[in-house]
Amino acid sequence: MNRYVIAITGASGMIYARELLAYFGSRPDLELHAVISEAGVQVLSLELGQRPAELAPGAVWHRVDDFTAPLASGSFRARAMVVVPCSMGTLGAIAQGAGRNLIHRAGDVFLKERRPLLLVVRETPLSLVHLQNMTRAAAAGATIFPACPGFYHRPGSLTELARQFAGRILDHLGLEHQMGPRWGE
Repeated sequence: MNRYVIAITGASGMIYARELLAYFGSRPDLELHAVISEAGVQVLSLELGQRPAELAPGAVWHRVDDFTAPLASGSFRARAMVVVPCSMGTLGAIAQGAGRNLIHRAGDVFLKERRPLLLVVRETPLSLVHLQNMTRAAAAGATIFPACPGFYHRPGSLTELARQFAGRILDHLGLEHQMGPRWGE
């Protein structure tokens, strides 16, 4: 089974989602399921001028309000779920087990089934509530993956910077890629 779930929320940082989805789009051997929040649709349009289907035309897209979607059940098997970018509201809902939409519910399912869940949080500064929710989510099994790109590779563009960061996510998922140079290579 080479199935993955990517969720997109209304935090800034759609360029990271775009690069990660482009990778999955280049891999026909990987099955991608995707879901985007209403705020995510708005921020995607503001930041990149794109619609969700343009980012990953080969993905199986699920409606954020569809609690009958396969990802809402533990019987739906997938290798990992990445929420990129992950808003503080989504982080809080997942950390508290308060599934108000399909993204929250799917995150909860990945935690209860002990499957990898990466939360690419994007906010600054962080309040104590944010930090406590990160701690709760991490204690429940999520990996907190702050959207903090590296600069040691001297990126020449925002796309190159985002691609390198997406490569770090892929490294964590154990997926081979050529998204950017590695330190010392």
